[in-house]
Amino acid sequence: MAQHAIQRVWKGDGLFQTILRTSATNLLVMVITTLTSIVTARMFGVVGKGEFSAILFWPTLLAGLVGFGLPTSLIYNMKQNKGRGEDFVRAGFLFQIPVSIIVGIVAWIWLPVWLGNYSEAVIQIARWYTVFMLPIILAVNLISALAQSRNNFKVYNGVRLYVPLCNLAGLLALWAVGNTTIDLAALVFLVTSMLVMTWSLYGVGDVIRSDWFKGLGNLSAARALFGYGSKVFGVELLGTLYSQFDKIIILSLLTAKDLGLYTVVFALSRVFNVVQTAITNVIFPKVTGMDKDRIIATVGRAFRLSLILMTIVVIPSMLIGRFLMGILFGAPFLEATTAFYLLSFECILGGGSWILASAFNAMGRPGLVLIRQLIALAATIGLFFLFTPLYGLNGIAFALLIGAVIRMIVTMAALRMTFNVRIRGMLFDKNDFRFLMERIKERSLRKGER
Repeated sequence: MAQHAIQRVWKGDGLFQTILRTSATNLLVMVITTLTSIVTARMFGVVGKGEFSAILFWPTLLAGLVGFGLPTSLIYNMKQNKGRGEDFVRAGFLFQIPVSIIVGIVAWIWLPVWLGNYSEAVIQIARWYTVFMLPIILAVNLISALAQSRNNFKVYNGVRLYVPLCNLAGLLALWAVGNTTIDLAALVFLVTSMLVMTWSLYGVGDVIRSDWFKGLGNLSAARALFGYGSKVFGVELLGTLYSQFDKIIILSLLTAKDLGLYTVVFALSRVFNVVQTAITNVIFPKVTGMDKDRIIATVGRAFRLSLILMTIVVIPSMLIGRFLMGILFGAPFLEATTAFYLLSFECILGGGSWILASAFNAMGRPGLVLIRQLIALAATIGLFFLFTPLYGLNGIAFALLIGAVIRMIVTMAALRMTFNVRIRGMLFDKNDFRFLMERIKERSLRKGER
């Protein structure tokens, strides 16, 4: 009976159930990512892990730079203009074909410059990997957005889960047979991503039909897609730079060893963002189309409850994380313990501010998030150049923490000035605890009925 009650909650289509499933997926992804990081650290050592991270870095960065806001715009337009989904999807995919070719050529030419501190072998692997992986990432981003817009979180969560899971399985297979080379590991990541992309296309196949590429499609749909995309692209571009500029600084100013250390502690610190990331991914498509008051109330409650939960969890978890770091990754990685502590707090603050930012996007005001990102990015980049030469990895982590604080402050100020939202009410509402207790009571009653 208890099992039936759990299945009922787990399989529901409501906001709570969707966040629950997505949080579970996020947790699994974090666990798998951590295990993958452990395997690569043991396979390649500190320096080799840094080289492998440098190879994986570029297609992810470039995909973020040339996404043009299309995934977010696809979600928004699919919700606002029901029945025209095929036209929006067609426009997005057809546009990204020439983009992939052009950016791939640019990356092939300039990667030797961007990776000037690395060996020729690493540069060549990075070239091939970037050229082939870039279109896959762009396609997967659109497919994930399409799945979100149609509330098909099975495909959305499946893409996010199966890619790292297959990557880990492939790495373990290589390790088992003794082929611990970076080029084969990169090939595993490329092949598994391609296979998962193919699976996800079948999952949304009712929108992508066999005659899908005939004609150029509906121009009005394309204008709507790129119109909203142009509004959110600035925000997403700054978000990409904000999330990736730390690695750019390490590639430019520090060594492969530093990058190897940083990727481990950064990935480990992201465990604290599991719930907040799930809320951000789910709440935007769920609240888009609601009236302003409902959007602010729903987003505000999600923000407060997640912040309380993660603050309670973070301190004991950091101590456990340091202990596990030494056991699982090896003693050399304990050198980055202070950076791990700083990044853990940054993760929670940053995740909370992104939950709040989803309210602006849902109300069609992404420009406010753009202003916030500009302010925080400018401050963080300046602090990168100030602190990194002085404190190395700790300087990068401290700059990111200050940037997260700035994003939170600016977001709260924007809510106050634009929508007349009481800041105190966004930070604390005694009704949240009543809401949480009611949800727990409802689950208990359902369990008792079963």
